Amino acid sequence: MKLDNQVAVVTGGGSGIGRQIALSFAAEGARVAIADVDLDGAHRTVERIAADGGPDAIVLHMDVTDEAAVDEGIDSVARRFGRIDTLVSNAGIQRVHPIESFPLADFRRLMAIHVEGAFLTTRAAVRHMYPQGSGSLIYMGSVHSHEASALKSAYVAAKHAILGLSRVAAKEGAAHGVRANVICPGFVRTPLVDRQIPEQAKELGISEQEVVSRIMLGETVDQRFTTMQDVADVAVFLAGFDSNALTGQSIIVSHGWCMK
Repeated sequence: MKLDNQVAVVTGGGSGIGRQIALSFAAEGARVAIADVDLDGAHRTVERIAADGGPDAIVLHMDVTDEAAVDEGIDSVARRFGRIDTLVSNAGIQRVHPIESFPLADFRRLMAIHVEGAFLTTRAAVRHMYPQGSGSLIYMGSVHSHEASALKSAYVAAKHAILGLSRVAAKEGAAHGVRANVICPGFVRTPLVDRQIPEQAKELGISEQEVVSRIMLGETVDQRFTTMQDVADVAVFLAGFDSNALTGQSIIVSHGWCMK
């Protein structure tokens, strides 16, 4: 199996893309720590891994904006399994408002989860990766790491920032055998995206079907949503890649919506 004997931490692993990545990692032999504020969701992911006959998986109750919780959580994984091979920084939220009425509290909360969370989990993980001389940092970006959309000033700003963090991590980590890359999905039909459809329809004054066909899928080559498995497959590939030949990159998984 591609990830035999590896240890991975997946933030936001209690649902959606994070859960699918965790399941795919386990299916490839990795021992996985599911970090989430949603304990019930995290436990359900661990139960799915066990039901599928996967290797040991554990739950971490972690708010990625809480410095002490992140440091202790990552350290506890290293104590339990002896190492950390991959961090998947996936935890995130969405808030949709026009700039002129975007609540500052919403903007700050989104930036804290996406950007501060990525920084804190990276810092905690590399403290274990550097001494062992290897590791893979995988960040969940978005097509919005490269392209802007109306109503998403906080999300677009955060996803652009993650590109910068990843590139610095790639440069600093190279001497220690640690790679850093960003997965940039297009629209994936998750509860996060489902909530955006009526919100954007209301803000833009169009139907929900138009949001899907024109706003979300209009620039794809085949008018299809990216799937969670599409994203998970790329995460497995990045976790298993074995050299610095692939680092500091963003891999866009979007049915051709964004081509770089």
